[in-house]
Amino acid sequence: MFELIEALRNPDISFFRHAFLVGLLASVSFGIMGTYVVAKRISYLAGAIAHCVLGGIGAGLYLQHRVGIGWFDPLYGALIAALLAALIIGLVSLHAKQREDTVIGALWATGMAIGLLFIAQTPGYVEPMSYLFGNILLISQTDIWLVLGLNLVVVTVCAVFYHQLLAVCFDGEFARLRGLNSDLYHLLLLCLTALTVVLLVRVVGIIMVIALLTLPAAVAGTFARTLGQMMLGAIVCCLLFVSFGLGISFLHDLPSGPTIILVAAGAYLLSLLARRS
Repeated sequence: MFELIEALRNPDISFFRHAFLVGLLASVSFGIMGTYVVAKRISYLAGAIAHCVLGGIGAGLYLQHRVGIGWFDPLYGALIAALLAALIIGLVSLHAKQREDTVIGALWATGMAIGLLFIAQTPGYVEPMSYLFGNILLISQTDIWLVLGLNLVVVTVCAVFYHQLLAVCFDGEFARLRGLNSDLYHLLLLCLTALTVVLLVRVVGIIMVIALLTLPAAVAGTFARTLGQMMLGAIVCCLLFVSFGLGISFLHDLPSGPTIILVAAGAYLLSLLARRS
């Protein structure tokens, strides 16, 4: 513990402090949106959005290093790709006659393929694994401000439309009969999920960000009796998982993303055992 506190105060390894701060800030959004995702059972939709993010990151790297648009951070590309994927999946599920699982699978694979092709055409060496599995060395001070801004957007929108999103999560058809535009709020929910996915891509990676979106809410849902309790519990769980995961990865020189996810998975397993006992 003493080594961890010293590391957080050490100015020579500011990337670790940045990763810790980003993880704590994003835990609020992950707890809130994870609760909606678990309650509405759309984890597979969130997974497809997360994997489409690689297409945006690849395009951002290509524009930055090949075209020369230096200000276009790969995280901006990730944000655009995530929102586009959310809107496409949402509109297809609501209006198109195509099978939803087919469209989700196609977007899932296409997003990753586009990202890998852009990365392959980007000059210099780019390690795709750092984006797929997370790398705290990639986190900068600019990322902290970007995550803080996205965090404020997600929390504010969820607070303003809490009751509408709650109605859509539990019974969209009944909400529509009561005069609520449930299609619009379904799309809003997917867009907020997309924003939340982008928040922690650099810490835990594209593949595992979906686990952090679902596991804290699943642990909290094991014990909570109301949606509000589940959200609060998920935020606390996410804070603990990110803190313990980053601490263990730093002290034992392990990759941060997999360590955080294993901590979360272990807690989920313990919660299931505790409920059965």
